[in-house]
Amino acid sequence: MGKIYLIMGRSSCGKDTIYKKLLERGKLDLKKVIIYTTRPMREKEMDGVQYYFCSIERYEKYKEDRKIIEERTYNTMYGPWHYFTVDDGQIDLSEGNYLMIGTVDMYISIREYFGEQNVVPLMINVSDGMIMQRAMKRELKQEEPKYDEMCRRFLADKADYSDERLKGAGIDRTFDNDGELEACLDEIESFILSEK
Repeated sequence: MGKIYLIMGRSSCGKDTIYKKLLERGKLDLKKVIIYTTRPMREKEMDGVQYYFCSIERYEKYKEDRKIIEERTYNTMYGPWHYFTVDDGQIDLSEGNYLMIGTVDMYISIREYFGEQNVVPLMINVSDGMIMQRAMKRELKQEEPKYDEMCRRFLADKADYSDERLKGAGIDRTFDNDGELEACLDEIESFILSEK
């Protein structure tokens, strides 16, 4: 039986980069799972790569058809943005191990759906200063930077990823990504190999 490895951490902690690099390295033979969102696509994002970008109508249809495994809604400065995992055939634990990006709430829901023994959290830890630097750098690259949303997300993440929340969810292992990406990747790979 395979496992789902779920990368999580605050916005701008490097989740997307870590996800991409772990898959590129190929040492772990992990399959991708792409979640869905109703938020607007950022520059350089592509549908079916970072997320499946979809309309509110499509989201509501998945919900009506009971295809949503887990979901989160963020009340942003630009209205509600939904992020959700769909039972669309992407995950079959008899076929191997999977890699996903998510949140603490997503981890709890995925764990409930697939079983605690089949879902492993990979919590990425980054200092506040580094988070702010990375977030600002990312926003500056956008045609229309959303600084208000960047600040809202930073504050919301402080609560969402508090030590108390992590402890309550049973997440006690973290991986540091404050500066040395390759060391972080090596540590995650060693951890996953020890789990197999």
